[in-house]
Amino acid sequence: MAIPPLRDAAARTLARGAVIPAHPLALTAERRMDERRQRALTRYYLAAGAGGLAVGVHTTQFEIRDSQHALLEPVLALAAEELDAHHDPDVLRIAGVAGDVRQAVAEAELARELGYDAVLVSPRVPGADPRMLLDRARAIGEILPVIGFYLQAAIGGPVLDRGFWREFAAISSVVAVKAAPFDRYRTLELVRGVGESGRADEVALYTGNDDAIVSDLMSEFHVDSPQGRRTLRFAGGLLGQWAVGTRAAVGLLERARRSAAADADARASLLRQGADLVDVNQAVFDPGNDFRGVIAGVHEMLRQQGLLKGTWCLDPQEALSPGQAEEIARVRTAYPELNDDDFIAQHLDEWLS
Repeated sequence: MAIPPLRDAAARTLARGAVIPAHPLALTAERRMDERRQRALTRYYLAAGAGGLAVGVHTTQFEIRDSQHALLEPVLALAAEELDAHHDPDVLRIAGVAGDVRQAVAEAELARELGYDAVLVSPRVPGADPRMLLDRARAIGEILPVIGFYLQAAIGGPVLDRGFWREFAAISSVVAVKAAPFDRYRTLELVRGVGESGRADEVALYTGNDDAIVSDLMSEFHVDSPQGRRTLRFAGGLLGQWAVGTRAAVGLLERARRSAAADADARASLLRQGADLVDVNQAVFDPGNDFRGVIAGVHEMLRQQGLLKGTWCLDPQEALSPGQAEEIARVRTAYPELNDDDFIAQHLDEWLS
């Protein structure tokens, strides 16, 4: 079966590198989708200059697939409507898919029907081994181009070695890989695997290491490949962290490009901001409590900025940790250049209209 190609405009965006927010889910106090604020979030990301959107992923809450909520299709369709209205063919449309082969293929078919360009495959599949994950990726790749995902173990991701990523990247439908193990050694194993696959020129590397965004974007990885010694870099990021401060993230990625081109001022600016961004992420992602407040933390930042009404999640057990809201308020004040407060205030009424 022929492998579906990525749209030319989407392929160019992916290869050049983009800021791709992992789209949150706006809910009412009754834990139903708040369509007005869901649209406002999408409009914010597009106005901020995001090069793509990832919808139906961990930050959107995996529970959207549960029968009692049945929100996967409505959430994907709503984002697609806003993307259509935005009229920018360069913006990547990425849908998250989850579950076993049958479920993931069905979700990929839905994404294709709704006009998505590619799918981000969740590796969190109960009982799955690496061979099953590879077979699943091949099956999904007959529907849409595939983006791999190394998810951190703290929230259910499996440990996947270099051999897995070498074989994964060799799949002809794979167009990118998101590295999010929150572990420098495992990130290196992923990058080395992609290099050894022989497809490093066809598989874009995207950081999902929310605790090491600047480090990833500034790093050069010297790896072996069938073509000889290669230098690989992360092209951009697909991140829950970039669901907040998205406009600032666009500027940060541009500085990373300039730094790679030997711009000393851009490099110095990134070095100054690297630890600041980790401080913001620590407040939002709640690592001190094993990331229990991670999704609620994203919601709280957006709530403080007026985009969301509350921090409600589909799972009532997912909530802010004690003191987390105060920490988020602190980093908003400490690092105004990273949080988009003024930009959001200027356009909020327009996005909510």
